[in-house]
Amino acid sequence: MKRYQNPKNKSRRQCRMEEQVKRILGEIMESGVNDPRIGFVSVVGVEMTGDLKMARVYVSFLGGDDDARRTLEGLRSARSYLQRELGHRMSSRYTPVITFFLDDSTRYSDRINHILNEMKDDQEEDEDPTRPD
Repeated sequence: MKRYQNPKNKSRRQCRMEEQVKRILGEIMESGVNDPRIGFVSVVGVEMTGDLKMARVYVSFLGGDDDARRTLEGLRSARSYLQRELGHRMSSRYTPVITFFLDDSTRYSDRINHILNEMKDDQEEDEDPTRPD
């Protein structure tokens, strides 16, 4: 029998609920939230407490820092609507209290790629044989 490998000592139920919350919130946001501050937002991840009553929802979007602030404000103001819709669509006795956080991993990886490309360009420039020393 293959043993279940869970990240961070989470139960199977907790992992299933996190995936369910992520999927449902993604569907709700895809269908549209009537707030102009919320543009194209994708749910990157969800972390729930052990009792499944609170969920940290990590979102990613396209835009700058001002857009990030406005998007988070829009999501926080639409939280009650999103939580109510989540409760209607979930197969659980309790609806978790959701809190939104910005996921900076894509921006961080873009920044690292940019730095690596600059280093590569500098290295190629140093190795150019046509350049006089």
